[in-house]
Amino acid sequence: MIELAAAFAVAGAASNAMGTAFQRKAASTSERSGFKLLAELVRRPAWVLGMAGVIGAAVFQSLALVNGPLALVQPLFILELPFALLIVGPLLHRHLPRYGWWGVGGVVVGLAVLLAAASPHGAGDQASLTRWVPALVLCVGAVVVVTLLARHERPATGRAALLASGSAIANALTAALLKSATGTFADEGFVAFITAWQTYGFALAGTAAVLLLENALQAGPLAAAQPALTIGDAVVSLALGVFLFHERIRTGWWLVPEALGALLIVGGVLVLSRAVQNLIERPPPGSDD
Repeated sequence: MIELAAAFAVAGAASNAMGTAFQRKAASTSERSGFKLLAELVRRPAWVLGMAGVIGAAVFQSLALVNGPLALVQPLFILELPFALLIVGPLLHRHLPRYGWWGVGGVVVGLAVLLAAASPHGAGDQASLTRWVPALVLCVGAVVVVTLLARHERPATGRAALLASGSAIANALTAALLKSATGTFADEGFVAFITAWQTYGFALAGTAAVLLLENALQAGPLAAAQPALTIGDAVVSLALGVFLFHERIRTGWWLVPEALGALLIVGGVLVLSRAVQNLIERPPPGSDD
């Protein structure tokens, strides 16, 4: 079941990468923000394609969360960034500079080392209200704080990073609620699913995550937004998995390779985020260059 969860998570990362790439293309040409930005984007075909990718990612994510722990599934979504580069290149008729491939290697190797060392296990899908309440308060509170800070942040990089952090927290909370709701569906059927508060919770949290993501991508460079978005989602998801669902990772001397893997991921994400800003324009067809 762990292998199946990992396969669905990788498929979800690829689908989400497609969604992010097309959403970025649509949002980058707008000067609006907030709900006005969303109202404008829904009329753009690129945004619609992007949302199709996001919906596909949600389906794969649900299947992954039913079969494996949150602490395994969400970190695998870090692969979204390398996948996004493979999509953005043809979409914008550009290719990755050479140093960017070191970033790809750092992310892939770092993720493999981290997950192999941590070996996330334990796949409960329900938590008591005594655990949900503090988790919801902390996550919602953190999203509100970073959103308010972003309103007063003048540099574009700071706004993008703060809004992306809020999107990451909301996305991690969405995944936790989705895991609980899909577990209810698998165990008790559709009626229990549509009457569970987690079902409506993940819909609200997911909407907030999308709205914050759109504004983060529009507010500033991807190099500022992507590290906060990618790493923040993985870290918060790991914490929620451990706190809510009693998932476990290996500790002791295993913390050394886990830290090494995490450092490789951070370095790779930073390199890739900057590489995205320096994609090299492809020569036109038939060019001698």
